Amino acid sequence: MAPALAWLTALMVVPCALVLALAFFQRGIYGGIEYTFTLGNFGLVFDPLYAGIFLNSARIAGTATLVAVIIGYAAAYAIAAAPRRWQPAFLFFAVLPFWSNYLIRTYAWIVLLNREGLITQLLRWFGYTGEPPSMLYTEGAVIAGLVYNYLPFVILACYAPLSRLNPELAEASRDLGASAMTTFRRVILPLTVPGIAAGAVFVFVLSIGNFVTPALLGGGRFQMIGNLVYDQFLTANDWPFGAALAMALIAIMLIVLMAQALAADRAAGRIAEARGGADG
Repeated sequence: MAPALAWLTALMVVPCALVLALAFFQRGIYGGIEYTFTLGNFGLVFDPLYAGIFLNSARIAGTATLVAVIIGYAAAYAIAAAPRRWQPAFLFFAVLPFWSNYLIRTYAWIVLLNREGLITQLLRWFGYTGEPPSMLYTEGAVIAGLVYNYLPFVILACYAPLSRLNPELAEASRDLGASAMTTFRRVILPLTVPGIAAGAVFVFVLSIGNFVTPALLGGGRFQMIGNLVYDQFLTANDWPFGAALAMALIAIMLIVLMAQALAADRAAGRIAEARGGADG
């Protein structure tokens, strides 16, 4: 394990430690760093202005996560229910967007959503003659971009437990008189909670720190924490405060990951109990 640990230490632990150390210093009068110890940067993180940006970022990321989980789980369920020989092809098409650059995928949404874009042209083709709808540079556009870019993570995370489900469990549920919805709610869904949790964490963690999608599809109207960190380092030249914001974001991500790990452990325990009961 030494090579892997050395790699993680050099490229993750050491940079995070440097950023953390940077957060305890002050910004110089003309920018840069003044090596005077202070806790003021962390106190400023809890200022109502910046706390509001954190909450707004969490709300947008949470909405994108909810939409992505609903769509991704439905897609994964459909793929898992398809004939075995077609499932690899469907998974290939699900991850095909990853073959193109993230920026290109985001710019594609600008082409779709702008006032003279493809959606507006389709509306006019169907006879719509009114004012083109304002879809770009809105919160909905940001959420749509986040969902589109991270949806494959949810599909893959949910497909894994769905594809391993024993079909005899659903058959036994139906034989005992349960409806299709009851079987899904009480048998299939609880057994696939780890996949749902993993996919949701992927989307939420990647969305809350994203700065490209809000900048391009939001037009700078929706400030998220990723944009704030970016601006502190490259525009305001306030590296210590940017480091404090970055560490607060990392702390949020760690809390979410720990919650997901606890939920996965509990779900694994329930699955083991269910299998033990079925074997008995």
